[in-house]
Amino acid sequence: MLLSDQAGQTAATKIQRPATLRESVIEAIQELIVSGQLKPGQHLVESELADLLGVSRQPVREALQQLSGEGWVDLHPGQGAFVHVPTVEEADQLLAVRALLETESARLAAKHAGEDGVKRLRALCARGIAAVQTDDIDGAVAINSELHALVTALSGNKVLAELASQVARRVRWYHTPVARQRGMASWEEHTALIDAIEAGDERRAAKIMREHTEHTRVSYMEQRENEPVQPAPKPVRRRRPRTQQAG
Repeated sequence: MLLSDQAGQTAATKIQRPATLRESVIEAIQELIVSGQLKPGQHLVESELADLLGVSRQPVREALQQLSGEGWVDLHPGQGAFVHVPTVEEADQLLAVRALLETESARLAAKHAGEDGVKRLRALCARGIAAVQTDDIDGAVAINSELHALVTALSGNKVLAELASQVARRVRWYHTPVARQRGMASWEEHTALIDAIEAGDERRAAKIMREHTEHTRVSYMEQRENEPVQPAPKPVRRRRPRTQQAG
C-alpha cells in the first residue's frame, strides 16, 4: 500500500513478511549440510528429508531446486539430488575472498570497536576456548562464526559486513572439517587478534587476521588433498516393461 506524506511524496508502508515454509526448509537443509549431518556427495531423498523435517515432499522438492541454483545441491537427471562436493578451486577462491574481507574488517575493528566491543569479543573467545577444551567441535565452529561476524560488525562498514555475511555460511561449511585439526591454535590467534583490536593497532590486527584466515585455508586444502576421491553417483537403471510373448 502506498501512502502520501505531508510533503505530498509517496511513501511505501513496511510489511513484515514471515518466512515461508519453503524458506524454512531451505534454511534447515543448509544447516544440515553446514553442520556435516548431510555429507558432501550424499544422496538426498525427498521422502526422507520430508519425514526428518516434518513437512510434505513439495516444499522439500522446491528447496532442493533453489539450493541447486545456489551451489549447495547437485541435481543429476535420472539419479536425484546430492549434496554438492565443493571443488578445491571453489574453496580456494571463497577462502581467499574471505581473507580479504575479514582482514579489512579486523583493521577497521581496531579503529572503531571500543571498550564494549572488545568485552564482547573476549566473552565469545572464552566460550570458544571452553568448547575446544571439552571437545565440543560443533559449538566451537558456531562460536567461531559468531566471533568473526562480530569483528566485521565492529568494523562499522555496513557494506563490508553485508558482503562478509554472504560468504559466512559457506566458510563455516569449509571450516567444520578442519576445526579439530586447528584446535586451540585458532583460539590463541583469536586472543592475539582481540589484543590488537583493544590496543587500536590497525596494522597488527589486519596482519593477525590475514595469517589466521590463511591458516584455515591451508588446513582445508591439506585435508582435501588427503581425502579419498568421491565416486560419481551411479545412474539409476530403469527396467524396461516386459512384452508378452504369444504362446
